Amino acid sequence: MIRVLIADDQPLIRSAVASLLRHEDDIAVIGEAADGAEAVALARRERPDVVVMDLRMPGTDGITATGMMRAAPELTATRVLVLTTFEDEENVLAALRAGASGFLGKGVDPAEIVRAVRTVHAGEELLSPAATRALIRRSLEAGPARAVRRLPADLTERETEILGLVGRGLSNEQIGAALFIAPATAKTHVNRAMAKLDAHDRAQLVIAAYESGLIAPGAE
Repeated sequence: MIRVLIADDQPLIRSAVASLLRHEDDIAVIGEAADGAEAVALARRERPDVVVMDLRMPGTDGITATGMMRAAPELTATRVLVLTTFEDEENVLAALRAGASGFLGKGVDPAEIVRAVRTVHAGEELLSPAATRALIRRSLEAGPARAVRRLPADLTERETEILGLVGRGLSNEQIGAALFIAPATAKTHVNRAMAKLDAHDRAQLVIAAYESGLIAPGAE
């Protein structure tokens, strides 16, 4: 059972997300918080597997709360999934640097939220297509045009294909569906690509996909 805590200052959003998740047999909503400080306190007490975290909340915001959770020794197993209206590059980068494992916009299909909870609980990272585009845009605007990045010679054709799909914001489950392979197999290929590219997280794979020319800014 995936134990989930929801943090959002809007009661309607909290209620909607909680109702959505409670319909899943493998997910239990164990608490709701209206701000970051309350979320951290509840997380320390309840030890959730996943925290669905809004960014803009009064008092302690979601980015600060995420950083506090990642720094708490008793919450090393807790993963944070950001669910926000603000998918600009500053918020994406701030959330990832604070330790978030996933980033979604509130405009996504409800089924995507359920899939995202399962994805981050499985130890994977997830970025929405809008968050992916924000990272690419940030890379594009960071100074003069970059030289095309050469991919490692030992990167296989399949790993290169999967790198391009990661660059478009697809999760391992979505990659598996697109390529007719198991999500676990997709995860293996992603991990191998990360190792060969010396990438520490999925966000760095996104940038590598852009810098190598596999995808272009604005690609879906």
